[in-house]
Amino acid sequence: MKPVLLVTGASRGIGAATALLAARHGWALALNYARDAGAAEAVAERIAAHGGEAFAFCADVADDEQVRALFVRLDARFGAGRLRGLVNNAGVVDVAARVDEMSAARVQRMFAVNVFGSFSCAREAVRRMSRLHGASGGAIVNVSSAAARLGSPGQYVDYAAAKAAIDTLTLGLAKEVASEGVRVNAVRPGIIDTDIHASGGQPERARLAAPQIPMQRPGSAEEVAEAIVWLLSDAASYVTGAVLDVAGGR
Repeated sequence: MKPVLLVTGASRGIGAATALLAARHGWALALNYARDAGAAEAVAERIAAHGGEAFAFCADVADDEQVRALFVRLDARFGAGRLRGLVNNAGVVDVAARVDEMSAARVQRMFAVNVFGSFSCAREAVRRMSRLHGASGGAIVNVSSAAARLGSPGQYVDYAAAKAAIDTLTLGLAKEVASEGVRVNAVRPGIIDTDIHASGGQPERARLAAPQIPMQRPGSAEEVAEAIVWLLSDAASYVTGAVLDVAGGR
């Protein structure tokens, strides 16, 4: 029976690319989405068309009760004890703004989705994967951002700060559960050509930013997915607490 991998924010971009690649590497996929059921179902259908197993689950990770319910539904759908991986990918950005222009509501939303949601999902995953809880282990990969070390001044310092929190979550949780059979790592994408830029009001950002990148091009969701799926795999069995830049040298 295939191990189950939960990917949050799996309906598009890095999440969708990760789900598709992981399915080819032998994972059964639990695809989380918050709004676009059609896009998530399309990813599930693509996986099924190639002989894989996938199911889409609606939940807003910013809501802890919805996260708890998501994991209960996952257990019911796939069977308790099958969860072996989590990719904390769900995240949001906002329009470019200075800190002195940001509302409290904006910052609260940024942390609710990008930070609190990752904590809630990690908590539920550890309860199902840790040997402390009678399970046999697993792997968590958190999706951070190069913004965490660059700060994103004049654009979205709130997003950068939220992703810096993800880096610290990764390091602390990795040490906390290392002896319990759970590995925790992160990838830190740079400028990646996905739809997230449009949601921040800059649909052409990836293309226009190419001159700022040492490799002179934005990355693709598939390139980030390769790093994530490797960190989930047994090939990375001695890797935990790592934060891997996938940023073209930026």
